[in-house]
Amino acid sequence: MKLICPIISMCALAVTTQASFDLARSRPPVATPQPKNVTVHADPRVDNYFWLREKENPAVINYLERENAYTEAVLAPATNLRANLYQELIGRIQEDDASAPVTWLGYRYYTRTEKNKQYPIYCRQLSRGVAPEEILLDLNTLVGTHTYIAVGQFRVSDDGARLAYSIDWTGYRQYEVFVMDLATKALLPQKIGAVSSLEWGAGHDVIYYGTENETKRSDKVYRWTLSRGQTELIYQDQDELYNLQVDKSRDGKFIFIHAESKQTSEAWALATDVVGAKLQRLLGRTENVKYYSEHRDGQFYYVTNGAGAKNYKICQAPVSQPTATTDLIAPNPAIKIEGLDMFADHMVIAERENGLPHLRRFSFASGASTRLAMPEATYEVSADRNWDYHTSIYQFNYQSLVRPTTVYAENLNTGERTLIKQTAVLGGFSPEHYKSERIWATARDGTKVPLSIVYRADLDRTKPQPLWLYGYGSYGLSMPAAFSSSRVSLLDRGIIYVIAHIRGGGELGEEWREAGRMDKKMNTFNDFVDCGQWLVDQRWTSPAQLVTSGGSAGGLLMGAVINQRPDLFHAAIVQVPFVDVLNTMLDATLPLTTEEYIEWGNPNIKEQYQWMRAYSPYDNLKATAYPHLLVLVSYHDSQVPYWEGAKYLAKLRTLDTGANATLLHATMGAGHGGVAGRYDALRDVARNYAFFLQALGRDK
Repeated sequence: MKLICPIISMCALAVTTQASFDLARSRPPVATPQPKNVTVHADPRVDNYFWLREKENPAVINYLERENAYTEAVLAPATNLRANLYQELIGRIQEDDASAPVTWLGYRYYTRTEKNKQYPIYCRQLSRGVAPEEILLDLNTLVGTHTYIAVGQFRVSDDGARLAYSIDWTGYRQYEVFVMDLATKALLPQKIGAVSSLEWGAGHDVIYYGTENETKRSDKVYRWTLSRGQTELIYQDQDELYNLQVDKSRDGKFIFIHAESKQTSEAWALATDVVGAKLQRLLGRTENVKYYSEHRDGQFYYVTNGAGAKNYKICQAPVSQPTATTDLIAPNPAIKIEGLDMFADHMVIAERENGLPHLRRFSFASGASTRLAMPEATYEVSADRNWDYHTSIYQFNYQSLVRPTTVYAENLNTGERTLIKQTAVLGGFSPEHYKSERIWATARDGTKVPLSIVYRADLDRTKPQPLWLYGYGSYGLSMPAAFSSSRVSLLDRGIIYVIAHIRGGGELGEEWREAGRMDKKMNTFNDFVDCGQWLVDQRWTSPAQLVTSGGSAGGLLMGAVINQRPDLFHAAIVQVPFVDVLNTMLDATLPLTTEEYIEWGNPNIKEQYQWMRAYSPYDNLKATAYPHLLVLVSYHDSQVPYWEGAKYLAKLRTLDTGANATLLHATMGAGHGGVAGRYDALRDVARNYAFFLQALGRDK
């Protein structure tokens, strides 16, 4: 395919911020105020747009549709740009492609895509000799008349006879489980809904699965015996702060039920080879102690922060005495242990040090451990699918801001490494045309905040340039310095891309996370503002050229920093944003609310209410000139309901003293993760890129 935007010299791009939105020919829809008193703790608040949460109300649907039409009208001058961007994005991907396979019980399992088809196809093939491909799931056929489809769980039984898989049909993350006979490809007549996790027991007759209640809290675990069509409740957790997760040890000998809150966990084990086996409690539930369980050779293994191991350690205990632990990998205050992959002779430990991820192989025979070497100074690395407990071959994913995802297989005995697959990037892409850096900004309290930066190697760095600053900063999640073939379209137009690894994330260990949650949440927002200001002060960019984005909890970040410094940012994309913090956290009937008390606070407690009151974007909107805004919501979003972003923008428009574009787009056939089809997703990316380019006056 011909590349629409060829590689060009950056000096040919003139700096301008004259936006090209069409704001003259139409007026934005107006959501009629319907005041509702939402006063709590003697803090008077009135919510004029509470009614927008009436999901089935025709007036609400009509309002969202009018917002969509208005957004398209305002963006219309960039119609050709969007089309060109879309063709560029498609032009870089291998449309007929296949994933790196995972080998299991004599078969190679993989997914593949076909040109002009939206969804992946799940397949398998005998791993030895020449054999035909077996198609297990073709989502392009299964989707039928649905507007959305996504696979959640995909589990092959330990004897290879059956496949259990779950499907979300709406984007609400409500999964329905089906069981397939792999010999005939026929489905069993039984199916179960609202399933959050599942694992096979021994053989192919018993499935253990967790279910969600009406608030999407996973609170029950069942044993499902297929031959009898019988389900048996084996555990229920009444604590509204906890979710249940069903896992299985890599060796297949134990089912684990992990009960987790944001700060505390508890686990039970159940032997898979014992009919009617009873649950065995492992370490119990201790406040602010988390652990994850595995099993090998008669020993339970725990990744835990117990006994003062702030950044986690690995300990072990006999199956007969699961609390009699001894340390295997001692805690290190400079290195956070993030997980492990267990094998018969080795384990591979995921670590993070100074913001960078690492993989360490550990030999049970010798007790020696060695980090896997990586080819670049800054990168992202993670486990690939590794199903076989008895293998010595470990597959992992490697990428960086300038290099696409590569799957390697490393021999854990010899260290020999084999390239399995590198994602193709078409259209003349070459990593040498781009440069990435890891630098440190200084926050207002003196804290050093890491920034991951990528830009064209021939960019003129003697003057400020357009810059896209991205952030998240919640739940202890580390934002990966990952490759994006789509992002090349922006880099080639002279835009710098920066990830701010702010407090509240997990990049610098548990203390980094703790410094950005609960009563310290303001650090997250201050860090992001200070990173933006630092980039301006260091002449990477200027306020007239600084754009920003974030989604979900990152949407909260966007709302908070735009309220704090609307003058610092020229434009923002605010995706599925958690911006109505107080009203959402005060409603325990909504999905996820109660379990979030440990991340943000419980607003029923006055002191904690005041923490959130200080930054809740919806409640802190003010009369000022706001940047260009594109707020994106999804109608079937179960994590952050569509009405949060809709209410936020409706109220913002009544206070905005500026003349910038303030737009809302509601995706009516998707959920929190956006559209499921890959071509539809690229169209959304093209729209978002065009919005920023229009705001920056770079759409010609």
